[in-house]
Amino acid sequence: MIALIQRVLEARVTVAGRTVGEIGPGLLALVAVEKHDQSANVARMAERLMGYRVFSDDGGKMNRSLADTGGGLLLVSQFTLAADTSKGTRPSFTPAAAPADAERLFDELVALARERHPTVATGEFGAEMTVSLVNHGPVTLRLTA
Repeated sequence: MIALIQRVLEARVTVAGRTVGEIGPGLLALVAVEKHDQSANVARMAERLMGYRVFSDDGGKMNRSLADTGGGLLLVSQFTLAADTSKGTRPSFTPAAAPADAERLFDELVALARERHPTVATGEFGAEMTVSLVNHGPVTLRLTA
């Protein structure tokens, strides 16, 4: 499982012109499920998303986590993160999980996140989405689980 996280001042996902998920300050996580992923990967990713220290403390160091700040978490499924780009000029998506498996594990991640955090929003699995954000820092990191 891969998550590309961005520390944001705000983020929003729209589908066909309607907002389906939005947050204020917090983390936007673009999430890809890979073929080999299981529930253990989901649990580890939820733990990392809540505990990864990307927010500044009073001294300006990145020492605070989403759990510490209480900011929002916007989870957006994005299978293209699992692409193999090592050859040629066109990505291969063979590392990505099948859609049904990916949706099941992504939904599991959303459920775990909602159990552990008060503000969790999502995109719409499988839809063509428009993601808008104001990256703060900028801070963008790739997490694996």
